[in-house]
Amino acid sequence: MIKTYAYIDASNLFYGGEKDLGWKIDYRKLIGYLKEKYSVSVTFYFGGVEIHDFEYDYLKYDTLPLTALLKHLEMQLIAKKPLSRDPANLIRKHIQNVKFYIKLREFGYILRLKPIKSYIQENGLLKKKANCDVEMAYYLMREIKYYKKVLILSGDGDFLPVLKYLQSIGKEVVIVARASRTAKELKRFAGSNFRDFIRLKNVLEFIE
Repeated sequence: MIKTYAYIDASNLFYGGEKDLGWKIDYRKLIGYLKEKYSVSVTFYFGGVEIHDFEYDYLKYDTLPLTALLKHLEMQLIAKKPLSRDPANLIRKHIQNVKFYIKLREFGYILRLKPIKSYIQENGLLKKKANCDVEMAYYLMREIKYYKKVLILSGDGDFLPVLKYLQSIGKEVVIVARASRTAKELKRFAGSNFRDFIRLKNVLEFIE
């Protein structure tokens, strides 16, 4: 059997959240769909997390230690002297995000999460960013000898050089992304191996 890996670029595929997507994703269904439809054996998930002054050692970790981060955030809510100036309701929201990632890990996703960083733009506005392109490209190359086929859940055109190389050495590349947010060059590259994520609503929608 051909070994297949999947790589999810959360910031691209789910940009704007479920409000922009129009429906809520059932992540248990998603990983199950990838296994059943494409025989995916390993699913990487790349994304960013708000850490509220958590001391993250980039040299020590490949991904955020979620259990330690969760404890840190919960301590901020009960501390007499808050560890940061962030409002409690925002911290509670990000605690729920961390619990969501812990659930993804339980479902079988291999998480590669990094802190969201804040930048002051030239216009003075605050911008938050956690671009995982480099990390995802790195893991595509690091795991290259283990898969014959790869699913890319991203429409980011920056991945094109890596995907062209993978194809040139005989790897089959399938792109599953939102057509409206996929670079034209990626669609051309994928051809018949492009799948519009939006069309999977009936399969992947979370039903309360």
